[in-house]
Amino acid sequence: MKIDRFLQLFVVKEKKFYPLYIEQAANIEMAAKLLVELLQEQSHDRQKALYKDVKEYEHRGDMITAKLYEELNKTFVTPFDREDINRLGSSMDTLLDFIHDAAKRMLMYRPKSVNQLMIAMAQCIVEDAKILGQIMDILDQIQKRPQEINEKCVRIKQIEHDVDDLYEEFMSDVFANEKDAIELVKLKNIGQVLEDATDRAKDVSDILKGIIIKFA
Repeated sequence: MKIDRFLQLFVVKEKKFYPLYIEQAANIEMAAKLLVELLQEQSHDRQKALYKDVKEYEHRGDMITAKLYEELNKTFVTPFDREDINRLGSSMDTLLDFIHDAAKRMLMYRPKSVNQLMIAMAQCIVEDAKILGQIMDILDQIQKRPQEINEKCVRIKQIEHDVDDLYEEFMSDVFANEKDAIELVKLKNIGQVLEDATDRAKDVSDILKGIIIKFA
């Protein structure tokens, strides 16, 4: 057994990491909701304003991640393994980066139309974010409520599978109906990063499931 894992059994653990995870999950959810709004917006000026807000949440996320690493470096006894604290923070930050990237591509590419399946994928990202927020709210009870957290992780995995299907349907529809090659590339690139974002949400859930196993 690792020494820090051994110490965790007997020493009062620092709880300062949990509020940072909760704050990051809230950032992710707000950015995801703005992404959906941006995809539905037709005014370019309004799109720019929405993107600016998404970018601000992404910036806040970077600051939270930096704070997490700073606290980790100063903390002797952690609530769970140090590498898992690091990986969980990094994976949440990466998810936020992908949401930001999707918003950025929308603003840069300015597609002539937005497929409803793109909006459906973005709404799935919002659902992922809400579930992550629910998990982070009870993460400090992971030893008492592992089944509840695991069930939420399973739901995130199911969303990832659902978005895979949406993405396949989306690409089939785009190739069948979009005759402008440039517009096709724009839509494909935006759709791809939307699909990738749900993969990153699954990465977060996989890390959480790994933490649960270590407490078993």
